[in-house]
Amino acid sequence: MTRHAHQMQRHTVVLRELDVLRVERLTPHMQRVVLGGNALRGFLSASPDDHVKLFFPNSAGQLVLPTAGNGRLEFPEGLEPSPMRDYTPRHYDDEFNELTVDFVLHGDGPAANWAAQAQPGQRIGAGGPRGSFIVADDFDHYVMIGDETALPAVGRWLDELPYGAQATALVEIPGSADRQSLSSRAQVELTWLERDSLDPAASRLLEQALERLPAPRGDAFWWIAAESSRARRMRQYLTDELGVPKEWVRATGYWKAPGSVEEE
Repeated sequence: MTRHAHQMQRHTVVLRELDVLRVERLTPHMQRVVLGGNALRGFLSASPDDHVKLFFPNSAGQLVLPTAGNGRLEFPEGLEPSPMRDYTPRHYDDEFNELTVDFVLHGDGPAANWAAQAQPGQRIGAGGPRGSFIVADDFDHYVMIGDETALPAVGRWLDELPYGAQATALVEIPGSADRQSLSSRAQVELTWLERDSLDPAASRLLEQALERLPAPRGDAFWWIAAESSRARRMRQYLTDELGVPKEWVRATGYWKAPGSVEEE
């Protein structure tokens, strides 16, 4: 059997209307929303960095969901579509049929604005995940690197690592009040990097911590999620300067800085 063989699972996309069951402010910049309802039955998320597409009420307060047609989403004509954003399923409890999603409260966007005012009884749309990238479970070490937008995925990574696994997590957050209590069965070295007044797009706290990080013993898988250009640079540092095999690195831009090359 090939060592370190990842798997890609494809899922049938299901569009759902879900109910807000509970909300909780975890930290100054993180709002937890627990969703449920009969439509959630059968929900499947097989990987810590899966994404669901969430649909929010439009400017008229209406939830206008698409249908899946010809490989793309098609909205009803004559109605303002619901704005949509991708989010990580933080946890799904199939016994109680509850889906937990953590929202970073930053900027002035439809997702953050909705999450900040979310109350039980409101409704939201959800679609996916379309697929799950399942990382090989035979690495000697797992390294998670990300800013606050990656924190829900990092938390889920740590939740799902098995007993005896070795892991390192570097997490950049706005300030000390944004630390969360994270648990794991694995042996984890967690480092919080507090940005304070630094611009999250211009910060290099993660990059500097990565460059100082001692090389893990054995084969390591590296997972990175942050601002798009920062994630790309850290991936290049690992593959080009440290010689880490590209298949051992998964780097994703979770957001794009205004005026960035990627955004243009």
